[in-house]
Amino acid sequence: MLHETGGRPAGARSLLLAEVAQATQRLADAGVPSPRHDAEELAAWVHGVKRGELHRVADADFDARYWEAVARREAREPLQHITGLAYFRYLELQVGPGVFVPRPETESVVGWAIDAVRAMDVVEPLIVDLCSGSGAIALALAQEVPRSRVHAVELDEGALPWTRKNVEGSRVVLHAGDALTALPELNGQVDLVISNPPYIPLTEWEYVAPEARDHDPQLALFSGEDGLDLIRGIERTAHRLLRPGGVVVVEHADTQGGQVPWIFTEERGWADAADHPDLNNRPRFATARRVAR
Repeated sequence: MLHETGGRPAGARSLLLAEVAQATQRLADAGVPSPRHDAEELAAWVHGVKRGELHRVADADFDARYWEAVARREAREPLQHITGLAYFRYLELQVGPGVFVPRPETESVVGWAIDAVRAMDVVEPLIVDLCSGSGAIALALAQEVPRSRVHAVELDEGALPWTRKNVEGSRVVLHAGDALTALPELNGQVDLVISNPPYIPLTEWEYVAPEARDHDPQLALFSGEDGLDLIRGIERTAHRLLRPGGVVVVEHADTQGGQVPWIFTEERGWADAADHPDLNNRPRFATARRVAR
């Protein structure tokens, strides 16, 4: 009995799956954190199928360019730079050199923000995403809170072309500018300010994964000696933009969980400052509510 693909006997392993197994070992030896996943994603991308359809690729259709892609990933080039795509919640985003690749842990940050906005008694909530990068956060909020009005702010000229590509045709309004001085015309009107800012301390440079350190823009990674410089600035921007009762949500490193809520103090006009875990139960983001002063 023969398979319809490649004339293989039933139960025989396909050439592509055998190559994926070899690629998985090569990526594991190179220190890639998710070797099997990445080997399969690259195989699916090169052959134009879904990961669950790899077994359907006929031996005769095996594309040797797969090994070029594997070599790039083996050198710790981000998977998303090779394929040109990143997946975030329900979105497919275009990414590449010059823009920060959105991470899965940020999805829980956005999930909390979506729940917070939905709980507000506001018909058309006004949302600002600072340090927008690829636009992942802004687009997810616009998609999942259908009547929201979303503004995204990005400063880096290397990232902005990617942001523009991704928000094109959406309801997100993009602003090229500095998060610290952005959108004075919205002062006191915003319901939610959200940000995934740079937060890595400069002293931690050598410990950053090669995918981030060598490929993500430095402007999106590092922020002063303790990593909190921009978060301190965002605290002032958020207080300026938010209406009384509005909420700020800021992502941070899992090692900064005990520090970030203390930036949003009662003396500076905040209440209910708290930290929240990601799906791995690590401290991942801080929230606070603006109070009238």
